[in-house]
Amino acid sequence: MAIQLAASGVEKAYRKGRNEVPVLHGVDLQVERGEFVAVVGQSGSGKSTLLHLLGLLDTPDTGIVQLEGERIDNLPERRRDNLRNRTFGFIFQFYHLLPELSAVENVMLPHMIRLKAFTYLKQRKAIRARATELLERVGLGHRLTHKPNELSGGEMQRAAIARALAGGPEILLADEPTGNLDSASGQSVLELLRDLNRERSLTMMMVTHDQSIAQQADRIVRLAEGRIEEWATANV
Repeated sequence: MAIQLAASGVEKAYRKGRNEVPVLHGVDLQVERGEFVAVVGQSGSGKSTLLHLLGLLDTPDTGIVQLEGERIDNLPERRRDNLRNRTFGFIFQFYHLLPELSAVENVMLPHMIRLKAFTYLKQRKAIRARATELLERVGLGHRLTHKPNELSGGEMQRAAIARALAGGPEILLADEPTGNLDSASGQSVLELLRDLNRERSLTMMMVTHDQSIAQQADRIVRLAEGRIEEWATANV
């Protein structure tokens, strides 16, 4: 399989007052097209930081990030914005749904951001139909007009997955997507992600602290103190 996303020699540190706190130390990682990779490790090991660097939500201090063999971490801001909107889809532990919008409006957001106002208004009906289709795919066809405070945790996460898919991403990056859910809801969300990975050959990278969740990925990468300690084929 072709390498789709890669990090080479990536290092990252954050400042707290006068102190510099190293997080990642020369991480090398390659993700193949269509692969489902789980990243595990203790809190503070650098899992979320690595995900954010790969998805261009942050930039490395040293090292490079590549997409399809092209360096992307040093691109102009507009091109990075475009990649975040079109190539990457993001799912977060705390959902990040806008509370004033309904479920279907939240799923329409990537297109609201992507398109100019006139173009969006012209295409709004088709965009809403696509958002409705995605919510139906994740089992929320009966919750289209409900706002986030009217949804359960599992339903909010499913809405967040639909929103992540709305832009037609090639790569889905998920940061503890089951972390706030009970075991049954978490397993349901994971099964949905696994189905999407298989049906669409959608590349996925998921940060999790739960070993049983990680075992359902194709490959497990373990981070320890900012370094990749080991990787293994998961028992799917």
